[in-house]
Amino acid sequence: MSNKNNEMMTFGEHLEVLRRMLFRVIAVVAVLTIAIFCVKDTTFRLLLAPSSNDFTTYQWIEELAGRMGMDFHFAPFHITLINTELASQFVVHMSTSLYIALLLASPYVMVELYRFVAPALYENEKRYSAAVTVAVFVLFGVGVLMSYFILFPFALRFLGTYQVAAEVINQINLSSYISTFVTLTLLMGLVFQIPVISFFLAKLGVLTAGFMRRYRRHALIAIAIVAAIITPPDLFTCCLVMLPMYGLYELSIGIVAVVNHTRSKHNQ
Repeated sequence: MSNKNNEMMTFGEHLEVLRRMLFRVIAVVAVLTIAIFCVKDTTFRLLLAPSSNDFTTYQWIEELAGRMGMDFHFAPFHITLINTELASQFVVHMSTSLYIALLLASPYVMVELYRFVAPALYENEKRYSAAVTVAVFVLFGVGVLMSYFILFPFALRFLGTYQVAAEVINQINLSSYISTFVTLTLLMGLVFQIPVISFFLAKLGVLTAGFMRRYRRHALIAIAIVAAIITPPDLFTCCLVMLPMYGLYELSIGIVAVVNHTRSKHNQ
């Protein structure tokens, strides 16, 4: 890595640049965490919205069904959230503020990481590294939105209202609700990085489009297993995750094919 005068930086200078970058990232995350902590009502109104029968997704589906001439309405449901420990609500409030701050700060963190490694990249690497950085954030955002609007609401609705007997009443702990929400959201954001991972494997010459096409069936089984692991134990939610994952796999085949073609041209 070189500095502004195109001279090689020493190990100590690298550490100083890294220290300053980490300080800026921590400062941004800290400011966002405090700001989110201070708007508790708005934060938890958004986080707890999927537990209500009038959640946006349900309204969209009912409106779409009405436009198609169907009289469809979701059965009313109510998820009761409870707190069983004295300090639990305060701890959940703090941890949730930090999680959301990290999520909102992720674009800035990616920019800082890119600025840190960019001086060490060749010009052709710089051209696609910026695009990859944007792709990582966009795909992560799509995964987060899918979890919030589709995966988590339906999983919560099914599991939160499921009863083995009328005498057994579901009362969901707040910490369990937030933990499940954060875990699913993070996992979906990571799952949506399949095209980026495939791109890098193709750039390294490890992965080819022909290999991915040849093992489609095996990939589908692997996707089903991963979906079953990362989702709550119900078939409907598992299928909701499998569909976009397989779509991302097919998209990855196209991306890998382009990379393979580019590599073969350069090797000629």
